[in-house]
This record gives sequence, C-alpha cells and structure tokens, in this order.
Amino acid sequence: MPSGVERIEAAFAAARDEGRAALMPYLMGGFPDLETSAAVAEAYVEGGADLVELGVPYSDPLADGPTIHAAGTRALAAGTSLDDVLALCERISGRVPVLPMVYVNMALARGAERFAEALAEAGACGAIIPDLPPGEEADLPAALAERGLALIPFVAPTTAPGRRRRLLGDVSGFTYVVSLTGVTGERQALPEELGELVDAVRNESSAPAAVGFGISTPERAAEVGRHADGVIIGSRLVREVAEAEDAEAAARAVREFLAETRERLAAG
Repeated sequence: MPSGVERIEAAFAAARDEGRAALMPYLMGGFPDLETSAAVAEAYVEGGADLVELGVPYSDPLADGPTIHAAGTRALAAGTSLDDVLALCERISGRVPVLPMVYVNMALARGAERFAEALAEAGACGAIIPDLPPGEEADLPAALAERGLALIPFVAPTTAPGRRRRLLGDVSGFTYVVSLTGVTGERQALPEELGELVDAVRNESSAPAAVGFGISTPERAAEVGRHADGVIIGSRLVREVAEAEDAEAAARAVREFLAETRERLAAG
C-alpha cells in the first residue's frame, strides 16, 4: 500500500502527465455544518480535485483571511472538533489525497504520536501546519515521517534565501508557495515576482511547488498553473459555500467551479 508521501507524488505526476498543474481545493471542515462540508468534500472529488486541503477550525487562525476565519468561527460554534474533521478526511481519503491543515497547538495538545496516528488512521497523506516553527519541534515531523506522512513546508516572498534553502533541503510531498505576504483571501491580481519565487523553489528542491493564497478565478488559476506544479484555491470556494442556499447548492457551485478550473489548467 503506498504511503501518504507516495500518494501525493503520484497525484502531481498524474496531473503533469496530463499537461497541467494539480488542482488542490481547500475545505473548512464543519462549515457551515458537518452535513454541508461532507457534501462539498464529495463535490471536490467529483469536480476533479487532485488533492484536498482540509481545514480544521481553530480559535486563533493567524494565516487565515476574513472569509476562512469566519467559516472556522462558525464551524467551532457548531461544535466541530478535530475528530469530526478527521472523519470527513476518512470519507474521501480513499479516492483523493487529503492533507489536513491544522495549527500547531492543536497537534501538540494531542501529542505528536497520537496526532500522527490519528491522521494515518483517517487515511490522510500528511499535514499542513502553517505556524510550526522550523527546527524547533522535532517530535512532530518525526512522528509523521515514521508513518509515511508528509509535513508540508511553507515558502513566502519574505522567506530569506538561506532559510528557504534549509526548508527545502528535505521536502516530502510538495512545497506550499505563498503567493503574497499577509493572510489568505481573494485578490484581483497576483505579484509579478511570483514566477521568480516559484522558479527559485523548483530549482532548490525536486518536490513539486504548489501555489496558494489569492487565487480567486479559473483564469487566475491557469495563470499560476503556467509556473507552478499545483494550484491551491481556498477563500473563493469557502465563499461559494457561504453564499449557497443549502448543501445541494453548495456542492453544485463548487463542483462547477472546480470543473471549469481544471479545464482552464489543461488548456494552459
């Protein structure tokens, strides 16, 4: 049975064989309720997601912009827990690689070994932990690696070249390239320097480079996909869910958006 890291690598390779960047939508688990987020997760698979970033609601989400922050607040108010989100992960992880996005305190509160084992049992392929201090918390990366799970590093425009090289020295899965400074959210335009940053990351690591933050339309995704190995879309999809009348409408909206985006990525 392939490891989580191997499944991630296979997903990027399959997209590359089709001549496009991998499509990775973000989902806030439990927003606006567990039933709707389950319907959205199914729609992600049906809409052509190559991988899924699965958000776990947290009370102090430093990397999240207003749209995702509000969704997380509502999910928490509804009682969504880490275990609830991992059950959602298990629901789709047999069909698409899933990477839960958690803040480090949530992982450490459970303990590195128990947290990593819970991810493995849910079929997750790794974890995205935006506030994990590099080099300061050794137990968690080791526990994930022991189970074949990827710990995804972040590289931003403000990451110094020396630190970037250290981060990329031993990447498993892929590198999460933050397209701009600040928090998540839809943007009208992306930085002109994004291509240079992606090129630098790809030159310093053999792992795929996936770009997130600020990608709000299929056209923008295609623009990013001409440079990157993967495209991560979050706030736009969360907004589609927030504006939908019910779970069925939310699923339909995100399915159509992803299908169009995948077509745009394939067209180049």
